[in-house]
Amino acid sequence: MLGWLYTCAIYLLQPLLLLFMLGRSIKSPNYRKRINERYGLFYATSERPQANGIIIHAASVGEVIAATPLVRQIQEKYPDLPITMTTVTPTGSARVKAAFGNSVHHFYLPYDLPDAVTRFINFIQPKACIVIETEIWPNLIHQLKLRNIPFIVANARLSARSAKRYACVENHIQNVLNEICLIAPQDSISGQRYTDLGYHGRLALTGNIKYDLVISDELLNNIKMLDQEWIGNRPVWIAASTHEGEEEIVLQAHRALLQQFPDLLLILAPRHPERFNSVANLIEKEKFSYCRRSEKIAPNSQIQILLGDTMGELMLMYGVSDVAFVGGSLVKHGGHNPLEPLAFKVPVISGKYTFNFPEVFCNLREVQGVLEINSNYTALSHAVEQFLSSISLRERFGHAGYEVLIENRGALQRLLDLLRPYLEK
Repeated sequence: MLGWLYTCAIYLLQPLLLLFMLGRSIKSPNYRKRINERYGLFYATSERPQANGIIIHAASVGEVIAATPLVRQIQEKYPDLPITMTTVTPTGSARVKAAFGNSVHHFYLPYDLPDAVTRFINFIQPKACIVIETEIWPNLIHQLKLRNIPFIVANARLSARSAKRYACVENHIQNVLNEICLIAPQDSISGQRYTDLGYHGRLALTGNIKYDLVISDELLNNIKMLDQEWIGNRPVWIAASTHEGEEEIVLQAHRALLQQFPDLLLILAPRHPERFNSVANLIEKEKFSYCRRSEKIAPNSQIQILLGDTMGELMLMYGVSDVAFVGGSLVKHGGHNPLEPLAFKVPVISGKYTFNFPEVFCNLREVQGVLEINSNYTALSHAVEQFLSSISLRERFGHAGYEVLIENRGALQRLLDLLRPYLEK
């Protein structure tokens, strides 16, 4: 009964979804492109993937970044295996194209409508579907189950909020979950939440594949070049993956920091590209001198802020920074990956809203590998000032966090071992 109501609700919501997409497209025109794919409709000109490949679904940029080393390993070990990557957002789509070019197919995952999902599956003809982190779509899962196509949740994460929401329809979600072939949680907390919701299938803890960061020689060379040509001897702090409500705090903190460190450069990198222009307007309103990374113009000594308005360069920006604030944590978004700056031993500052990465932050707190602050500019500026004023403090936090990263590597190989039967069959 609940499944029927869910499907009816999804159909009834379509006019609102289309209006939402239209609204988003005002700031980001790509939202109104390729609408046909969201209904499982493919033009005759659409390049059809070779049958008996796999689908890897990564909803947006964060999931695509997490999936990237997995996809590369699969490509290396199974070079003849067709891979179709799906996303939900245009930014996720752009990230797939930037990372993989034409070596994978890419489409938007259709809305969870039975007819759209059926058309999608018939078009792709996969032998397995691997979803990264959190996406649970009842109709997609059921249609795959009817065709004996395994549905796998890799690097699975289930927040307390999502678990509570699913618990409201426990009987229905239990039926959905038990059509999933394998859940490989990134932490024991998420694993227990799936079990508490009634999942009785195969559950194998792998750890978080985001620990398996690889810093390439090419990236290191680019960091060295950027540091020499753009940064010089200036102190640099980065506010990365920021959300609405955080940039104001960051800018107030930067204004206070400039009193003590007049040559300090802030790299401000908003999480979502559709907000680049609004954040630029905010910087102008606050009367800071700034430049955009997309302009490819080196910031001179008068530039106070570098606006990171490009995609796929966050690791590069971390690599030239002395201190990193990881956003989504001063507001109730749940935080973002703190491991990326720690790969360079850059000390991390975070707000207290880190429920997206509970086990990672727990590990970091235990060894003083992260400095958590309250959601105000005074706390942020004080934290940055502490790190900028003390090389030993920067090194202590940076090394402690880096050790957590190193000690928890291996999740990617464990996940690949679990996936092998589905990739080779």
